[in-house]
Formats: sequence, structure tokens, C-alpha cells
Amino acid sequence: MDAPHLTSKTLRVVCALMATLVCTVALVRPADAQLVPNSAAAAPGTTQPIAGQFDPSQGSTTQPQRRPRRDNPVISIQEMVRLENQAASQLRGIGLVTGLRGTGDSGSEVVVARPLAQVYANNGNPIGDIRALAKAKSVAMVSIWCEIPESGGRSGDRFDVFVRVLHSSTSLRGGQLEISPMMGPLPGQGVFAFASGPIVIEDTEIPTVGRIRGGVQLIEDIRMLPLGSTFDLFLRPHYRSYSVARMIAAEINGLTTDLEQGYEAAAQVAFAIDDTAIRVTIPDRERSNPNSFIASILTKRFSPTLIDLPAQVVVNERTGTIIVTGDVEISAVTVGSDRLVVTTVTPPRTPSPQDPMVERQNWTHFGSTGTNADRARIEDLLDAFKQLNVPVREQIQIFAQINQSGRLHAQFITE
Repeated sequence: MDAPHLTSKTLRVVCALMATLVCTVALVRPADAQLVPNSAAAAPGTTQPIAGQFDPSQGSTTQPQRRPRRDNPVISIQEMVRLENQAASQLRGIGLVTGLRGTGDSGSEVVVARPLAQVYANNGNPIGDIRALAKAKSVAMVSIWCEIPESGGRSGDRFDVFVRVLHSSTSLRGGQLEISPMMGPLPGQGVFAFASGPIVIEDTEIPTVGRIRGGVQLIEDIRMLPLGSTFDLFLRPHYRSYSVARMIAAEINGLTTDLEQGYEAAAQVAFAIDDTAIRVTIPDRERSNPNSFIASILTKRFSPTLIDLPAQVVVNERTGTIIVTGDVEISAVTVGSDRLVVTTVTPPRTPSPQDPMVERQNWTHFGSTGTNADRARIEDLLDAFKQLNVPVREQIQIFAQINQSGRLHAQFITE
């Protein structure tokens, strides 16, 4: 006689997270996402032995492969700062989008009919009475803008331009921007570029906004002001702290000592002004070629382990992702939710090809951990989410509530 079948039971979960959990850099992703860890790919036509199996070519049992690590990871100063004379520039303008299929502005609007009549006149076909355009629905008045990167631009360079309707147009799909001048952000700055081209709708839910790839061409140089003998380096927002500013100043002073080869080695050419800026004075011997000295500073490399940034937990509920830096600690806390359930089956099922055992998890490791004890604590945290099959947005809520309780020892950032 078969043994009686025990039905599944659902338990209210009380998940105790271990005290002082030290988390490595981890990425939360949906359960059905695919992620291939960093590993060497097999050459075409060859196979790699599975860890723990006998390899005839080696005559021994293979060992589990580990992900390759960079022994000396490096970062350069230019990735963390910008020069004081570098800043993005905005260009703006107003134009007409033509070729719309009945989704444009009403031609009875004077603010639309007047520039449309001017387009006809500029092309040798003047319209005496703009009321003749009253039934036009194939044209839309739009606002156009683009951003020139902080490095500036030269005449002839092309950049993307963004387009947005200004009046009653319901969609820009299939439209093309007529040649339109683009000016600086302040009145009276003049024309710096012209924009034109077919519009691409990137978000189908918002057809009144689009982009033209390479739709702006500069006709004037947009250049940054030259640097003086003393200039400032501004830390990018994610690196701003007193410790990072002090560290970069020390690295620049060390570089200067190397360049001078002991000459005036005691001179300090860089110091941290505050948590956002480092002031640098070009040495006298380098002022004949300041560009070389600046390039040497910006390309100075060092280990990112020297960067003492605050621990962070960055979450994005819209995309369902969580980034946890490697120095986050969580004090002892207990989490319970009526949405989280554990289902047990007694006796456990035996996996088979027809009824396989499927395991899903929302965490994957990036980087490495320190001691074996650290890894054990991390596994406790990851196993808790894995075993409970906690949805990503539930995980974000859990982190938010732990932060509100004061048990999350990190900056909690919501994007």
C-alpha cells in the first residue's frame, strides 16, 4: 500500500537576518534574467570538463574553476574629476516638424500658421493669406534642445537633438524636423548650430517626445576657457567626500615628486579645498608645457581600494535593481511579512527529467569577499532571500524599512 500523501502547508515567514552582515557588491535582478559570469570561453569545437569530473587528458579529477581576478585593479583620476573649465553646454531652439499623418497642430493657430507660411516663402512659394493653412494637421510646432558634452565641440561636430511638441500635436511619429537654428541658453547669444532630420520615438507611451540621432551640426566652436597656472579639479558627485579629495591631492603631490626627480620634492602643488574640489598649482618647471602636466595628473592611476567612500545601498524600484557596496553592514534585525510564504512538501519529491527541481535566485555576486567568515554571513543573507523567493520589490521595501529602523549602516539611495 502506498504511503499517505501529505499536503503542502504555507507558513508565515519570520526571517532573521544575521547580525553585522558584511555584503559584497551584489546586483538584484528578476528571477528570469540571464547573467553569464566572467569566465574564459571555450574555443570553437572544444568542450570544457565539468568541475569534479574525471578529465582523461589530464589524468585527474578537475577542480572547480574560479572567476579570473585582476590582481592590481586601477582607476585614473580623470574618471573621478573634471577640470574647472569643463561643463556641459545647452543649445535650444524652436522648429517645425512636417510629414505627420493628421497628428499635428491645427493650422488655424496663428503661432503655427505664421512660421509655416515663412517656410513656404523661404522656398519661393509665398502664401498671401495664412488662413489658407487652417486645415493643416501635418505640421507641429516643437521645442528642440541638445547638450554639448563638457569637453566642448568644434564646428562640424554632430550631436543628438531632442524634440518635444509645444501645442496640440498628439504624436511626432513619422515626422521630420525642418532645418532649424539652435542658440545658446541665454538671450542674444547667437546661433551655434542647425538641427534637422527624421524623428525617432524612443518611448511609445510618449509619442510627443522624440530624438534625432546626430541631428545637430555645430557651425561655431564651443570651447572651454583656458586654464591658468592655478586651477581646480571638481570631484564628480558619486566621489565627493573629504577623504577622496585628500587622497587625490596626495596622489598629485606624489606624482609631482616623481616628475621633479627629487628637485623641490617638498613642495606641495595640490591640496583639498573642501569635499568637492582640489586646487592644483602648476610647478614653475612645467608651465612651459602645462598640457603635458595636466595630462600626467589626469592619467595618474592607483588602486581603487584607496578610495574611502561611504557604504551605499542604491535601489531603483522602477527597474527592479539593487546595488550594495562591499562595506555595507546590517545590525541584527528580524523581518516578517504576510506576503512571504514558505511551501514545504513532505516527503520531498525526487527530481526527474519530466519533473525537474527548479531553483531560482535574485542575487548574483560581483567582485570578491574577504575572509571565510565574511562569506558565511553573506551566504546567510542571500540564502534567506533565495529560500523565501522574495520578489525584487519586496527586497527593496525590506532594505528601506531596515534603513528607517537605523539598522542599515549605509547611505540608502533611491533612484
